[in-house]
Amino acid sequence: MKPTGYFLIKSGHLIDPAQDWDFRSDILIKDGEITVSGCNIDEDSLEQGFTTIDASGLVVSPGFIDIHAHLREPGFEYKETIASGTKAAAKGGFTTISCMPNTDPPIDNVSVVNFIHDRARSDGVVRVLPIGCVTKGRLGKELADMEELASAGVVAFSDDGDPVYDPLVMQLALSYSGDLQLPISNHCQDHNLSRGGVMAEGRVATRLGLPGIPAAAEEAMIARDIALASVTGGRLHIAHLSTAGSVALVHNALEQGIPVTSEVCPHHLCITDKWVFGNNGTYTETAGPFSYDTSTKVYPPLRSDEDVEALIQGLEKGIIPCIATDHAPHDIASKQVTYEDASFGISVFETALGSLMGLVHSGRLSLPALVERLTTGPAQVLGPKFHKFATLAANTPADIVIFDPDNSWVVDVNEFESKGKNTPLAGCTLKGQVLGTLVQGEIVFQKSEFLERVQEVGR
Repeated sequence: MKPTGYFLIKSGHLIDPAQDWDFRSDILIKDGEITVSGCNIDEDSLEQGFTTIDASGLVVSPGFIDIHAHLREPGFEYKETIASGTKAAAKGGFTTISCMPNTDPPIDNVSVVNFIHDRARSDGVVRVLPIGCVTKGRLGKELADMEELASAGVVAFSDDGDPVYDPLVMQLALSYSGDLQLPISNHCQDHNLSRGGVMAEGRVATRLGLPGIPAAAEEAMIARDIALASVTGGRLHIAHLSTAGSVALVHNALEQGIPVTSEVCPHHLCITDKWVFGNNGTYTETAGPFSYDTSTKVYPPLRSDEDVEALIQGLEKGIIPCIATDHAPHDIASKQVTYEDASFGISVFETALGSLMGLVHSGRLSLPALVERLTTGPAQVLGPKFHKFATLAANTPADIVIFDPDNSWVVDVNEFESKGKNTPLAGCTLKGQVLGTLVQGEIVFQKSEFLERVQEVGR
């Protein structure tokens, strides 16, 4: 991506939590950077050749940062590629994404890190940050060369898709994470408790006759990891919280001063286990037959209304500092099977904002708070050198998303940029949509409505 463009974004509703901005103003972009922002800019004072973007009635914010996504490349290009995944991310307003290492081969050595960097430079339209494996081959037995991976440019470590099961290995990894100042993002799942489960344990699973995954499978490993983080002082980041008990564990750790961060996914905030019935979660206790919507199969599983409420409260109170998509695209064959045989995962990039805006429109979360959980919150987890990508301040990279908070649209998977069409939101009407995305001053996504607002100024 080469810095291009000389843009004047006019009259946008600027929301920048890093600067506590929430007002209408202008932004000037040149040579890939924001040069002036947060004030009214006189067009007559500018040199020739700029392009205006009329952002009146629209929100202008830092580009969203996703610290948990699956791009599938290398090894599973039939599900997603760096090219298709980054286009989907741009359409969703994400300008920086971190890709998980459960690829083939996994990201446990420098050559794979370099491959991802090279492919992102040649094929990607947004910034791609690789996450390295905690253990060699993601087998949980022997630590990967974390220092070498860090030197190659990974931004975190995870064996996502599988937990770091051995507590001694996890303790050692956390010790190294403190020295390297890079977080360990563990997939918290006790296989002994979750084995064979396909959805959340509870009334809905019983009604459907599907084997359940208990909340304890997640909470037991979170409790273990918090204890190890307390002992080591390591940088623990807990991926995809999904239960009320998990929120309580994180809250308790923070109150004790244990350095732990966490994330929650859009689907765990906006839909529940009732959606497994099909029909967008609409059902009665005596209804049937059921469709067993395999697009709802995800790990951690969709949980109960009570769990969703606890997650929203955790987000509201700042216990959970960031939202991550866990974008997990799959091919059609992986989902058009029985519920038990279907792959875990939901394609999220392109529906994230629309679904999350439901929290804003319902009054559960303010718009600045939502933007904060998608920008400065994730940047703080990644570390200080990434803070510049989460602000509209002058002299920072022009990573910007422009969206209409009130635009209603119907989710049509045939229009997805992602190869993964696996979303339970297909056919749903969402309110809030990205119109344009810029990365380093280059427009990498634009809807037709956005094009109508762009005008070249020649004098």
